[in-house]
Amino acid sequence: MTRPADVGMPPRPAPWPVRSGPVPPLAACFSTRPETGLSGVRALRPGATVVLTQAAPAEAAGGHPQAALGGTGKTQLAAAIALSAWRAGDIDLLAWVQAGSRDAVLSGFGEALAAAEIPGARANPRAAAASFRSWLAETSRPWLLVLDDVADAGDLEGLWPSGPAGLVLVTTRLPAAVMGGSGRAIAEIGPFSPREALGYLTARLREPGMRAGALDLASDLGCLPLSLTMASAVVADTATDCRRYREQLAERIRQVSGAGTGDHHGTVEATWSLSLDRADATAPPRTASYALAVVALLDSAGVPEAVLTSRAACDYICGPASTGTTADQAQVRTVFDSLARAGLVTIDAECPPRTVRVHGRVQAAIRKLITQKGLGQAAVAAASALLQAWPPADRDPVLAQALRDCTASLHRAAAGPLWSPDVHPVLLRAGQSLDHAGLHDVAVSYWQRLFETGRRILGDDHLSTVRARDGLAAAYLSAGRAAEAAVANEQSLADRERVLGADHPDTLTSCGNFARACLAAGRAADAVPLYRRALAGREQALGPGDPATVAARGDLAAAYLEAGQPQQAIDMLRPMYGDREAVMGAGHPETLAACGELAAALHSGGHLAEAIPLYERVLAGREEALGATHPDTMAARANLAHAYRSADRMKQALPVYERALADRERALGPDHPDTLASMADLASAYLSAGRLRNALPLYEQVLDRRERRDGPDHPGTLAARGDLASAYHSSGRLAQAIPMYEQTLQDHERVMGDDHPGTVTARANLASAYHTVGWQTAAVALRQHAHQDEPPGRPLGGAPGEQDAGEH
Repeated sequence: MTRPADVGMPPRPAPWPVRSGPVPPLAACFSTRPETGLSGVRALRPGATVVLTQAAPAEAAGGHPQAALGGTGKTQLAAAIALSAWRAGDIDLLAWVQAGSRDAVLSGFGEALAAAEIPGARANPRAAAASFRSWLAETSRPWLLVLDDVADAGDLEGLWPSGPAGLVLVTTRLPAAVMGGSGRAIAEIGPFSPREALGYLTARLREPGMRAGALDLASDLGCLPLSLTMASAVVADTATDCRRYREQLAERIRQVSGAGTGDHHGTVEATWSLSLDRADATAPPRTASYALAVVALLDSAGVPEAVLTSRAACDYICGPASTGTTADQAQVRTVFDSLARAGLVTIDAECPPRTVRVHGRVQAAIRKLITQKGLGQAAVAAASALLQAWPPADRDPVLAQALRDCTASLHRAAAGPLWSPDVHPVLLRAGQSLDHAGLHDVAVSYWQRLFETGRRILGDDHLSTVRARDGLAAAYLSAGRAAEAAVANEQSLADRERVLGADHPDTLTSCGNFARACLAAGRAADAVPLYRRALAGREQALGPGDPATVAARGDLAAAYLEAGQPQQAIDMLRPMYGDREAVMGAGHPETLAACGELAAALHSGGHLAEAIPLYERVLAGREEALGATHPDTMAARANLAHAYRSADRMKQALPVYERALADRERALGPDHPDTLASMADLASAYLSAGRLRNALPLYEQVLDRRERRDGPDHPGTLAARGDLASAYHSSGRLAQAIPMYEQTLQDHERVMGDDHPGTVTARANLASAYHTVGWQTAAVALRQHAHQDEPPGRPLGGAPGEQDAGEH
């Protein structure tokens, strides 16, 4: 018989060659830089890692210190190399990854994995990144990966890619001493040489008359590519010449810095301010300054067009008369076209998530000159624009990452205005986006920083600070850190009780959140009274039929089941089901949901004769209304299989388990959590039926996929390791079982704590294995420890795969 794990659809071959990530467009008249580029770097070959970083001031062309400030063209060089290799057909995979943060790197790796349709793309971002790095290390297909604008070397810890078939290019403003490492070639990129600068200006300024004084202008600007781009744009757009521009530049330097031409920071400020003057002359009055203020606070790697044409952005850029209409959006586009002609921004109309780019040096110069009041106004406008452009669901991961990057840049540049008088909702939305993307570790770090910022600016008792702690608790829970989630939720509940009162709706929500975290942490006895309190408050405030009250009643029933009190759950759920069937009909979704909840309670209470027909009714209703592969239908099928097994009707259970796994593999993919749960359930059923030959490979697959998908410390991985150890034990393979039992116990104690039910079970299972091999002293010691920790109403041990009851 074909094992169900093999039933899923095979991955479709990728349409090679594959390109992933937004490669920045090359600047007009881009120079290949034969003297100062990468022509002398021998490491541009497969298997190499080349880091393009800043040239030290003394090593820059002519000793000019501007190179140390950025703007030397590192990203442009990387883009030229990437596009050249792509157009020549030299590579099968081109992956451009914005590397300004760890979550951006993880997202970029996941995007490349999905674009190439490499197995593992459906896994969480950390596991997907590991799969991508493994593929790069093993593939024979030629590839090129660019990590653009690395801001913190720590963001790449454990993520550095390598492989014999590919080249890694890194751009960064970090010094060579920070970015160096084994096998990495450092290429320090400075300004143009005088010959290259003159060649660039000659190509940019097509009219010979415009080039008068070009070499002197290049010298004034330190031959810096960024400054030359802005200066040549103004000269070309005004049809003047370089000599006239030099006069304007010298005067502007005296105005902005009060220093001579040796002040190179002043040179950059003067250059961009002359470009802004030109943009102001061609755009509607004052709009260019407002548009530039917004993008100066957002991500330099690119701002989505939807942000800049949102109602909030239109209102800020076009003025209070703006109505957010198509005409206003067209005016905003005109403004950014003017900024682009003046060399202040670049526009990539083919990349909606990264449409408008502005160099970090230009951003810094703009922010330096904005008044505190102006900074606050621009920051609030930018935050509202981001929020308005953010879709309700993050279906486009590239857009979601760009919005998160913009939010992070905004918070770094102007945290104060975003916390006055309350936290701006966009900061909460960015954290929720991290949670939704499965970037759990990054999400925890984000919410921790947000919470600490709230405490510093607003204080512990401010509701914005409490909301940030709520986000941290939810991130802990998603990351499998239930004990820490419970602590954070308990603190939020106490704060809301003190500030809002015990019966406030937000306090009741906090009560439910704390209860949910307690359940996840194995503290069912603590969760029950919390859910009771939440239900009583909802009933009093909203009435018994309100959806929030109904949901609270279902939460309490589930807590009763988890606490080993099925009769209390049955007494609650039976009238709920009867009322819904009478009012809504037997096939209504809410009636079927109530039917399933009652079936689960009856099942838990041992009333299988009554539970199984209800499970069958739910499956039939779901299949008819939703189809066979809807998540609710597949969950109903898994629940029915478990009920058949509990009733010792294995001939009926096994085919249903097999169908549940096949459906989930086909609909959700092989690494989806529900697929892995179905695989573990089927393995457990095979084990109960005495079919060890079928069970063991499935258990091994589950553990392997869990480790790759979620990491070694995730609760699902710990459960999978314990299940496999128990299966080895059942098959008499004690030499494999005991070390795995020991590892499982150590991991549970370290991750879950000494008293967690999973730890108690792991301890009892290891004691049983010791007893089997005759290690009685060790077995007795473990059993005594286990009985001391045994939670009331819950048995120790249990058959492998018992977690399948969690489908309900």
